[in-house]
Amino acid sequence: MTLETWRLLDLGVSEPYMAQTFYEAVAKTVSRGDSPSTIILCHPWKPYVCIGYHQELEREVDVEFCRSRGLPIIRRTQGGGATYLDSNQVFYQLIAHEDSGTIPAGVEAIFKKILQVPVNVYRALGLPAEYKSLNDVIVGNRKISGNGAGRLDKSIVLVGNIILDLDYEMMSLVLKVPSEKFRDKLAKSMREWVTSLRQELGYVPGRDEVKASLAQEFQNVLDIRLVKGDPSEEEMRVFRDEVYSRHLSREWLYMPEWRHREIGELRKVKVSGDVRVAEADYKARKMIRVTAVVAQDHLEDVLISGDFFMVPEDALPLLEQNLRHAPIDYAEILKRVRLFYVENSVQTPGLTAEDFSTAIMKALQ
Repeated sequence: MTLETWRLLDLGVSEPYMAQTFYEAVAKTVSRGDSPSTIILCHPWKPYVCIGYHQELEREVDVEFCRSRGLPIIRRTQGGGATYLDSNQVFYQLIAHEDSGTIPAGVEAIFKKILQVPVNVYRALGLPAEYKSLNDVIVGNRKISGNGAGRLDKSIVLVGNIILDLDYEMMSLVLKVPSEKFRDKLAKSMREWVTSLRQELGYVPGRDEVKASLAQEFQNVLDIRLVKGDPSEEEMRVFRDEVYSRHLSREWLYMPEWRHREIGELRKVKVSGDVRVAEADYKARKMIRVTAVVAQDHLEDVLISGDFFMVPEDALPLLEQNLRHAPIDYAEILKRVRLFYVENSVQTPGLTAEDFSTAIMKALQ
């Protein structure tokens, strides 16, 4: 059997937006057949904060603190939670055309197969790494790699990192918390459930060693041949004219809030005439946050956010639309959520239609 030939792009040390979002430009050209399936390796030259596709910015991040420290805030195109990133991570980003014979169908299957790559890299460095469903790599029950996956046009995308070292204090400072006492607990808990190569080995291996190991393991796990290449002129144009400008826009950064500006106004007053605003957080395998506008006996409008994954990622507004004017009845809401899954061929790895319905009813009740 002939091996698929993929491109290896080593972007080296990169400006934060380049490190975080250049793969989107590659995904667009891979989708069109203008670029081959690609593995990107890089790391940011300065720190920044990254939030998940479905998260509400100011509910997850201390925006004023980030601005005071000059930390860019970047919304990624995959789900997951908010995090602090800096040059102490090595990023790997996989972009494969949907016709690739080596990528499995289904996001959970993609995670299970491809995350064997960082598992093997950590094991080669002497650590007893394991894959933990849904999207983590762990060492001794502590997370040592965060990952996201999804689709962009006709491209399958998986992004993740090898954690060389961690700044636990900054990780806790950038996140929105109810009190400073809670922040202290958060910083402590992070040390208990997130680790790094420095913490486990007592030193940080060289980035070139880590990158070489990643490239080799991608070839081994995916049964492909990697050939070093450079970004094309078209990829650079798409990044500059389409990707970068979108990520700088307020509409993108505040995406969930932007599409629900009326709910934002109602949140301030909670009750207006016969309309009330109800909110609830529901923790299944991932966090689901619901803000519901309730008018008498029905759901007038709803904003759903959280750190979950949804494929296609941009399908969530269709779910919110399907739920408008639904009666406050679990069976009816579940019926509408299930219909949304079927009509839009939606995957929500780790979550079910029942999870979303339960989260909505928690708010309504």
